[in-house]
Amino acid sequence: MLNKELIKNKLAFIHNDLKMLSLYENCSFQDIVSDFFKHTVVERIIERIINDALDINQHIISEVREEEPPQDYKETFLALAKLEILPKNFSETIAQSVGLRNALVHNYRNLDEKRFYNSIKDCLKDYGKYCELILQYIKKQNGKSYNR
Repeated sequence: MLNKELIKNKLAFIHNDLKMLSLYENCSFQDIVSDFFKHTVVERIIERIINDALDINQHIISEVREEEPPQDYKETFLALAKLEILPKNFSETIAQSVGLRNALVHNYRNLDEKRFYNSIKDCLKDYGKYCELILQYIKKQNGKSYNR
């Protein structure tokens, strides 16, 4: 059964992290990449946002799909498009954030700093929209249950 409270809690975490990330939205490229602490804080916030979204994706997919689960994190966003929860073009766009998440989680030393810096605005825009779409979805689910 779809755990709406779990999803709402994760959305609240994302929303709070988006507020914190917005504090860095107007920092210059140089401000972010040359300041170890700002860079590290932005990295961690983005990582948390994406991880919470992945948790939501996996929970929804596990509750509403009867076929095999997606093979990787990127596919979880694409699966939500197949389930008509996210628009297809949007799911393809937001799925790209998984590559950045992987680079941050696995501490790749060759992080593309320009892409990282641009991800601040992308994350604010895309994950704000993601939260709205997921919230709309769970509101539509009132009274529905899923049997696997």
